[in-house]
Amino acid sequence: MKRLRSLFFGVIALVFITNLSFAQVLQPVNWSFDKKQLSETEIELIFTAKIDDHWHLYAQYLPPENFSLPTYFEFDSLVDVELIDTVCAQSQVHEAFEELAGAISRWFEHEAIFTQKVKITGNQPFISGYIDYMTCDDKQCVKLDEDFEFQLSENAAIVSEKTDSKPEGKTSLLTFFVLAFLGGLVAILTPCVFPMIPMTVSFFMHSGGQNKRKARGNALIYGISIIAIYTAIGSIVSVTLGPEFSNWLSTHWVPNIFFFLIFIIFAASFFGMFEMVLPSWMVNSADKQVDKGGGLGSFFMAFTLVLVSFSCTAPIVGSILVLSADGEIIRPIIGMVGFSLAFAIPFTFFAFFPSKLGNLPKSGGWLNSVKVVLGFIEVALGFKFLSIADQTYHWGLLDREVYLAIWIVTFSLLGTYLLGKLKFAHDSEVKFLSVPRLGMAIIVFSFVVYLIPGMFGAPLKALSGYLPPQATHDFDMEKIIRDNVSEISFSGAQAVTSPGSEDCEEPKYADFLHLPHGIKGYYDYDQALACAKAQNKPIFIDFTGHGCVNCREMEARVWADKNVLSRLKNDYVVVALYVDDKTRLPKEDWIKSTRDGKMKKSMGKKNADFQIVNFNINAQPYYCLLGNDGKLLIDPKAYDLNVNSFVEFLDKGLEEFKKR
Repeated sequence: MKRLRSLFFGVIALVFITNLSFAQVLQPVNWSFDKKQLSETEIELIFTAKIDDHWHLYAQYLPPENFSLPTYFEFDSLVDVELIDTVCAQSQVHEAFEELAGAISRWFEHEAIFTQKVKITGNQPFISGYIDYMTCDDKQCVKLDEDFEFQLSENAAIVSEKTDSKPEGKTSLLTFFVLAFLGGLVAILTPCVFPMIPMTVSFFMHSGGQNKRKARGNALIYGISIIAIYTAIGSIVSVTLGPEFSNWLSTHWVPNIFFFLIFIIFAASFFGMFEMVLPSWMVNSADKQVDKGGGLGSFFMAFTLVLVSFSCTAPIVGSILVLSADGEIIRPIIGMVGFSLAFAIPFTFFAFFPSKLGNLPKSGGWLNSVKVVLGFIEVALGFKFLSIADQTYHWGLLDREVYLAIWIVTFSLLGTYLLGKLKFAHDSEVKFLSVPRLGMAIIVFSFVVYLIPGMFGAPLKALSGYLPPQATHDFDMEKIIRDNVSEISFSGAQAVTSPGSEDCEEPKYADFLHLPHGIKGYYDYDQALACAKAQNKPIFIDFTGHGCVNCREMEARVWADKNVLSRLKNDYVVVALYVDDKTRLPKEDWIKSTRDGKMKKSMGKKNADFQIVNFNINAQPYYCLLGNDGKLLIDPKAYDLNVNSFVEFLDKGLEEFKKR
């Protein structure tokens, strides 16, 4: 029967996926459980999620800027069992920038496998818990949870029992490889590396004597050795900073402050404050091995290059490794392969074709200018890590306008430097301004001009993933104007929804939940119903979620329309019911579900249960128009970016309310 029911819902979802007026409980993810015996007392629990086509399941660990709901494993009962480490994903994670979220998102497609190692410590081992997760397609999101139980026998054999499902978005690896490759090309243009190209090429030509074939063979080994050395560094980082540390690295203040300091130290080095060098004995030891010649000599020549160029390449390599340290094993390796490939190409190329050396530009002050430009970029990127720690722990150090002010000053100084008006210790005098420097200065100052409106509350959508949230902005001109206009236009008008007025209570949870565009409303259905009865208005229910990207898109592109906004503010009592909010409710607000018999103790679980029980659907966004008797006025509406259609939806609901 369970399989027939799942098949039935699957068919319904397929047939009516584009017509959400037919209510449906969606179940795009199906879970199964298994085990693997590791030893007499250790077992690996295996959680497998089969994901329907066109749907995706969010990963366990999301960047702190992303508000989607991650997949979360909770073990609420452990009897004679100990957990070893944490739940680890074994499937490929897809990453991309979510424009509406303004941040990198991470998800699984088709299948996701998670594992958890456990140790048996007694005679009657037992494990139970649940999985909280969100799955989305291009039109809707569904918040779900899945219970699981593992009854373990004395010899650690597993009997797994799966319960019914309880219904309730980083750069890609290719893009990261390209960015790392560009970083390698930039490293070549630094003063520590660029002058070594003719020196190393001359070495290979000299060591090969008249045998050009041997010289080119040694040069090829040299290039491959460079790639191998840097890839080994990436491999070490991938093992050290693997998936188990992902969440800690993303949110804890210790690694973020460490990364911030690393970036600032690298920047200071690029500005010429000091030079980061390795101990001379290390460089000399590697250099002695070069004299052995042959393939081994070529390898140590590459190793010597890596050591000698450390002061210039370390900031770039360090930046790549820091940006890749999000818990994915393959990313640091890919980054180092990209960097080292670009780094090795010119040495190998000119060793094969030494006659082309004459086409290289002469070394000079322009090399130091490259370092300084990189220093300014390091400063800007470094503050991103400080911002993450600041947001996570609510220190209040880097509000949005403070962060923007730092960026504006940093890039203004960079533009001034490019014009030759700012000079560092190792810079040569800029006697005239070259066309490339002028072009770069124009780009930098244009970027500064783009940033300035952000100081007054402009959203700066192109940079939203790098900036603190809009809510941290103290002087938001748009919000101030909107609030003042609302106060002037609607004060005293009986038609306006007024939570907190004489006939309506102050809304619960308004200290941390907010409706967009200055709409005044509720976050608790019972409060909204009482206010609707008092003001004789219909209710607009917004089933939404913090991690619902399409909900934000509807708010930005449909709700913001003046015709929609005026109707929501004047004609309806608006209530936003978040299905993924983790806020624990006071005991008097708990409910026992008539659907599964379980007690709903959090805001999200209570609202999700309310949506399923009353409307037989669990997708968001989902909009319902109710009379003040709690009954539907017209068919609900889901994701639809047609503003005229949404206005018609609101007007029909109001018309039906007046008829009753």
